[in-house]
Amino acid sequence: MGSFEWDLHAGTLSLDAAAYEVFDLEPEEFDNTPDGLNLRIPADDGARLADSVRAALDGGAETYGSYFTVQRRDGADQWTHAQGRILRDSGGQPRRIVGIVRDATAELAHMTVLRKLESARAKQATIVQRTTEALSRAVTVDDVTAALTGAGALERLGADGLALGLVENGAIKIIALSGESLEILSERRFTRLDGSLPLSQAVITRKARFVTSLTALAEEFPLLADYLNRIRFDAAAYLPLIAQAKAIGGLVLFYRRRTEFSPEERNLCLGLAGIVAQSLQRALLFDQEREFATGLQASMLPRRIPEITGGEIAVRYHSAWSGREVGGDWYDVIALPRDRVGLVVGDVQGHDTHAAAIMGQLRIALRAYAGEGHPPSTVLARASRFLAELDTERFATCMYAQVDLETGGVRAVRAGHLGPLIRHTDGRTGWPNVRGGLPLGLASAFEQEDYPETRLDLVPGETLVLCTDGLVEEPGTAITQGMEALAHAVRTGPQGAGALADHLSDRLWERWGSGDDVALLVLRRAPDPGTHRAPRIHQYIHQADPEGLSEARYALRQALRDWGVPELADDVELAAGELLVNALLHTDGGAVLTMEVLPEPTRRIRLWVKDRSSVWPRRRTPGEAATTGRGLLLVDAVATHWGVESRGDGKAVWCEFDTAGSRRSTG
Repeated sequence: MGSFEWDLHAGTLSLDAAAYEVFDLEPEEFDNTPDGLNLRIPADDGARLADSVRAALDGGAETYGSYFTVQRRDGADQWTHAQGRILRDSGGQPRRIVGIVRDATAELAHMTVLRKLESARAKQATIVQRTTEALSRAVTVDDVTAALTGAGALERLGADGLALGLVENGAIKIIALSGESLEILSERRFTRLDGSLPLSQAVITRKARFVTSLTALAEEFPLLADYLNRIRFDAAAYLPLIAQAKAIGGLVLFYRRRTEFSPEERNLCLGLAGIVAQSLQRALLFDQEREFATGLQASMLPRRIPEITGGEIAVRYHSAWSGREVGGDWYDVIALPRDRVGLVVGDVQGHDTHAAAIMGQLRIALRAYAGEGHPPSTVLARASRFLAELDTERFATCMYAQVDLETGGVRAVRAGHLGPLIRHTDGRTGWPNVRGGLPLGLASAFEQEDYPETRLDLVPGETLVLCTDGLVEEPGTAITQGMEALAHAVRTGPQGAGALADHLSDRLWERWGSGDDVALLVLRRAPDPGTHRAPRIHQYIHQADPEGLSEARYALRQALRDWGVPELADDVELAAGELLVNALLHTDGGAVLTMEVLPEPTRRIRLWVKDRSSVWPRRRTPGEAATTGRGLLLVDAVATHWGVESRGDGKAVWCEFDTAGSRRSTG
């Protein structure tokens, strides 16, 4: 440490012997001026020192201090510190500066080490924080591996490569690899837990191993030598994953350009291993509970769908994702007497294993009641009573339909559930108004076990879609939006039942997410185009569908054109319109329109209009001023033959048209 005196008025700078040594100057080469120090002080440092002095002088300060470098004769840079005291006259003007200079190299070297340590600690804290944050969102084992191998994961860990393994049946199974060239380790995806490899050794001994020479490691573990010689890393940390005093797996972190592991770096690796172990333990427990819950749920659902004649059925089931919070959604397809089939979708209140257990009991009970041949209203009434008598406070919603695929008749009942969606042969979709009652269980509790039936018709080629509310509900939006989305997806979907079910699953489950269970059932009645020689079309006209009549007329005209008899279009369209209007006005329900070619004994067109009323129409003779009663007269006038036949629980009015154009009316 040396001293100096700077006379500001004279511009002279005096140094003592120690100061000469600090600046590595000889007295004869120093001119006793501040500029004379530029022989040893670099220009940038000299300018920074001059700025420090000038700021103190102009600011009225009493002292100043500054660090700068001195270039010694041997070329070494020496950190130096100067500290001066400013002496002023009575008027406050600076006259002299006296101070000391000292070699600060050792001091700054220590500070540099401290700064490096502080920077390393901050980096380690950031690594731990980011890794903890990323893994805190991991729920399943797949989530954990994604968090450790996804974009930016290695940077978060402060490593250049990673291998993650789980203990499974006396072996270590590698479940995640990340880093350049590490894909070759997938060839040893399963390794015995016998200590023959460094990772299994770390897991068995529960002691971490830090390796700074993979070449030396290859000599110790010959089985791994070929792989270690091919990967592009210099060091590795083999870390056991310990959770609840049990080794559940191992983690390997690979590094480039590393020759040692400091105590702080070793502690960081151990801390990361602890974080990963805890996350994996939670994920393993979640996956186990999830497997148990979904297994229970799956065991409650039908294992196979019975084959049916006259149509095709597809079912899809989507489980919610939140651990044991499985729901009570279910579906069922029941073979019934007289070649009918029962379709069921339902939802037990709640999202837990209790809901799934109740669902299984209720499904079996409802299947038994339906199999006994009871009408749909009785089936749901008995199912409600069954649920009410169970030791539970849960209720269930349900949609049940008995379908006769030979006639197309559907008897539908609802218990607080979403009704069916029908796609017609022309691509239109509609939600028929199916009357409903209270949810199962609640209906019996309130002594209101009335489930009125609604009669529907499913013509050949039409599709019936039943689902639980998870398919149409999205949090924060009205259910009508989901119903519109489902209808649109059905309209634009493929024809086949299986293909349509896949289409709905892909579109809607992805849209709504996976927070609720979904049961989906699709039934398509087999198309009935007839044959090339005797084609046939079918169409259902809803009673409350104002566009149904015009669309039916268009379909008839188009079919007649395709069949080569467009000249009959006016007469057929007129007759069809009269018969359909009669059915829609005078019966309680819609009507099924069928038109076919009868090739024998002569080629002719037959038109059918079927409804569910047992009252036969009669031909009347209206007066000149009457506004109704001429429908059958018009049919009689344009058709060759017409008549009425009983059809199951209703009737069918038919008329025929000779393709030769002759007309002969018969009753």
